[in-house]
Amino acid sequence: MTKTVTRWKQGHEFTSELDGNSIAIDGSRKNGFGPKALLLSAVAGCSGIDVVDILQKMRVEFTGLEIDVAAEQTQEHPKVYKDIYITYKLRTSPENEEKVRKAIDLSLEKYCGVSAMLKKNCQKEKDTVKISGEYPAGIKKSRYPRQQERKGRGLFSQ
Repeated sequence: MTKTVTRWKQGHEFTSELDGNSIAIDGSRKNGFGPKALLLSAVAGCSGIDVVDILQKMRVEFTGLEIDVAAEQTQEHPKVYKDIYITYKLRTSPENEEKVRKAIDLSLEKYCGVSAMLKKNCQKEKDTVKISGEYPAGIKKSRYPRQQERKGRGLFSQ
């Protein structure tokens, strides 16, 4: 069981602790992450760990990984994320593109628990894969589309 302890500091500021580590939470986002932004960081961190592990097992050499996550939320209360957009930027050789895509798919479809939890409330999750030393314009890929749409267009579309 995972257990965190979150303590109020002042205003909308809290400190949350887990195993001697702490993170600042601030509803006004002046002195820490907002609670919903932590969800976005959590899916990036969870998927990033998976992608690194999978690529290392595939013996894919890379020198950098950056994951950008953005989300749209509903206007009604409770305001929840309805769409999540993930951009993976990876410095590696272009011939590793298919392996990188496979690692991302495995992470988001099979291994990342945060993605699985968010997927239950989010209708769409989209990602962009950008591969190379300079992070050029990448290939867009739709995540979690309805199965019939996925079959009709193929897994990757440009």
